[in-house]
This record gives sequence, C-alpha cells and structure tokens, in this order.
Amino acid sequence: MSLNKLEQIIGYEFQNKELLQRAVTHSSYANERLGSPSEGNERLEFLGDAVLGACVGLQLYRRYQDKEEGFLTKMRASIVCERSLGTAGRKLGINRFLLLSRGEESGGGRDRISIIADCMEAIIGAAYLDGGFDAANTVVRTCLTETAQLCECGQLPKDAKTTLQEVLSHRTAEEGAPQIHYEILSESGPDHAKTFTAAVYAYGKLMGEGSGKSKKEAEQHAAAVALNAIQTKG
Repeated sequence: MSLNKLEQIIGYEFQNKELLQRAVTHSSYANERLGSPSEGNERLEFLGDAVLGACVGLQLYRRYQDKEEGFLTKMRASIVCERSLGTAGRKLGINRFLLLSRGEESGGGRDRISIIADCMEAIIGAAYLDGGFDAANTVVRTCLTETAQLCECGQLPKDAKTTLQEVLSHRTAEEGAPQIHYEILSESGPDHAKTFTAAVYAYGKLMGEGSGKSKKEAEQHAAAVALNAIQTKG
C-alpha cells in the first residue's frame, strides 16, 4: 500500500521516505524478510514514546492554562496510553500499512492494539527525525485530536494502569500515597516474537503479574490482575 496515502492520513509529508517505511516495519517482518529484527521499528518506537509525551504535554499546557499539574498528568496519561494510541491508529487505518511476518499476520497481529500503538509511536519518532519537533507535533495533533476531545468529555476508556493508580489513590489515608512501580520479570522467545512477564508493586507488596507480546502489554495485564484481586477482596 502506498505510503503517500499514509502521509495524507497523518498530515505530514516525509522528506526521507525510508524513515516512514521503517516506522511501519514490525520486527517480525524485519526478521523474516530482512534477516534482522533490529531493522524494524522498535528504535523509532522508543524515540516516539518520549516525543509523544512532550507533544501532548505541551498541547495540554497551552490549552488548560488554569489547570494544575495533577489534572494535566492524568489527561496526558489517558491520551498516550497503549489502548488510546492503538484505538486511534486502528480507527485511522494505520494498521493497514503495517509490514508483518506471515506468522504475525495469520495470528491477528494487524488488529492487535499493542502493535498498532507501537507503530503510532514509531511514526511520531520518524517524523521527529525527519522534520523536528514541529513535524512530530503535527502528526500528534492530526492523529490524536479526537482522542483528546473524548478524554476531555470523560468518554475515553481508562486503561488498567491508570485505573489501578486511581483506585490505590483512594485507599485509606493511613496507608499514604501509593508508590506504584512495574518491573519486567522475564522475557522469552526470539527477538521478533518475544513474550514478556511483568509485575506491579505497591506499598512494597506484589500486587499482580501479567504477560504480553510487549512490555507495555505485560504491564497492562499485571495491572488488570491487580485490579481483579482488589475487587475480589473488596
């Protein structure tokens, strides 16, 4: 599928088309067709994750000049979370441009939220390298404006990590503010098809463990397990 159509969707025309090509190349495809998973989009995803946070933070800072840091932090977390990114990318049709291995394709990878979210971050990272912060900011505004509007109206579903943070923040005052942190316990499988296991801790205790095809997916699963345990115990 033509990358020109993808450029129209994201609202930015690349000077270096190879950057955009790499942004849509999943590690499974890179391993199968190019002989090395490192030729995939994971490094761009890493960069894009940081740039995305900065872009959304700046936009929220300018839009809500009367709001405090806590409000802005929650808004940003809801907009940049894996579920929001993946849902937005699928709605825009970003997943149609993904380059996947035959196994990942047959396994439903093209519709997997985590893979689409990673691709969105990779595209943002690629735009940053191609045209600087303004280019990345343009892509973020184009792709996530509707997401931000839904978040403002309270219509954006919260991911498990955000919900866990809020649930624990409402615990008794005696326990104090929750110190939540996530840890990747293990990873298995080849580079292009890894499975990660993560744990979430709060108040110095293990709250839950989960696994997934990405670190973010594993952390979300761990948070979901923790939430289920809290609800079961009441």
